[in-house]
Amino acid sequence: MSRPLPESVQQAAQALFDVDVREITTPLTGDEMRRALTEYDAVVPTLGDMFTAEVFADVPDPRCRLLANFGVGYNHIDVEAARAAGIAVTNTPGAVTDATADTAMCLMLMTARRAGEGERLLRAGRWEGWHPTQLLGMHLSGKTVGIVGMGRIGQAIARRCHMGFGMEIAYHSRSPKTLDFPATQKASLVELAAAVDVLVIAVPGGAETHHLIDGPVLAAMQPHAHLVNIARGNVVEEAALISALQNGLIAGAGLDVYEFEPDVPAALMAMENVALLPHLGTAALEVREDMGMMSVANLAAFFDGKALPNVV
Repeated sequence: MSRPLPESVQQAAQALFDVDVREITTPLTGDEMRRALTEYDAVVPTLGDMFTAEVFADVPDPRCRLLANFGVGYNHIDVEAARAAGIAVTNTPGAVTDATADTAMCLMLMTARRAGEGERLLRAGRWEGWHPTQLLGMHLSGKTVGIVGMGRIGQAIARRCHMGFGMEIAYHSRSPKTLDFPATQKASLVELAAAVDVLVIAVPGGAETHHLIDGPVLAAMQPHAHLVNIARGNVVEEAALISALQNGLIAGAGLDVYEFEPDVPAALMAMENVALLPHLGTAALEVREDMGMMSVANLAAFFDGKALPNVV
């Protein structure tokens, strides 16, 4: 295991396998990844463990035959290169859906209602008491939310917005969706961005979505609108977002992920109209336990010679 996982997950794995747990929380280095491919039958990597084509090329005869990724996103793994090396890749879909959708709602409320700004004001001892025009934000109820990517997580966000806040739903995705709530599909990202009060990013990471939200998309948004990203940091062109915020093209942003995390630009941290979270999307104990148990199930199937439950 490339990082410590919840104790219940580690115990479940140790009951079935001979397990080594790397006791630090930083991503694997290149040398550590190459050694893991050489010394272990299976590896449990996670976000930041960059198993690139170059890493696989440096280990032409790996002992490892499975990367049981801890997390639904696997854009840190070159899956094609892994397959070419005879290594299967699994992930943990489903377990993260509701927790990630909840985080999106948290960020929507934080940025639209200026909650972070208000807390900083209070903690700094600068709050002088209630008055009628204090920290006036945007009311979410009845507004239009745009969802970029209407997969499991996008649909979970849309349901919360529609059923909980009475919001209108618009979306853009690669194909039409059969949904259990009313929603309007927009033909392009620019069309979607221009039509909504909040734009929420819920697409997978990877080469296809790199800088999907760029300057033209941000410029199409309305000046009162907010951007929320709970997907992957590099889906948003961070420099273009900073420019849009600094020039008043959009009203604010709520971010849980960053293009070069853990580095967060000083320009973003200096802005009062940006709500920033340290990648908390799935950070609930029971969710991380569920993710871990899915990884263990993938490992168990692999070592038993059975079909992998969550192969990618």
